[in-house]
Amino acid sequence: MTKNIGINLPQTECNDNNCPFHGSLRSHGNTFTGIVTSTKMHKTASVEWDWRKYIPKYERYELRRTKIKAHNTPCINAKEGDIVKIIGCRPLSKTKNFVIIEKLGSEKGFKQKMEARELAKKKEVKVEIEVGGKKDE
Repeated sequence: MTKNIGINLPQTECNDNNCPFHGSLRSHGNTFTGIVTSTKMHKTASVEWDWRKYIPKYERYELRRTKIKAHNTPCINAKEGDIVKIIGCRPLSKTKNFVIIEKLGSEKGFKQKMEARELAKKKEVKVEIEVGGKKDE
């Protein structure tokens, strides 16, 4: 059985009222595909994707990133590193206007990418120096 948005229903049931499949939440508008970067908030996932913007002055493209919070229902239960499809809905909180409707797979090398991004933010690289057979940090 499929919903009006053309997505198959998940196999597991949930009691979430804000579920587009088992609850009363209507979904509409734009759909995006991105990677889940954080699931630390209760029933919320942070979804991120990259896109390119053309800069006419330099005749080149720059890479930009969009990060959106989406409702993560218990029947879908997306984890960090999963590739998901999200769709717009009514505001569920101050920052949450999207809901996850489908899990498409998982990102290859997601943990390494996030670790490299953390190091770039801190701009601290630990250098190990060998002194007399012992490593000092």
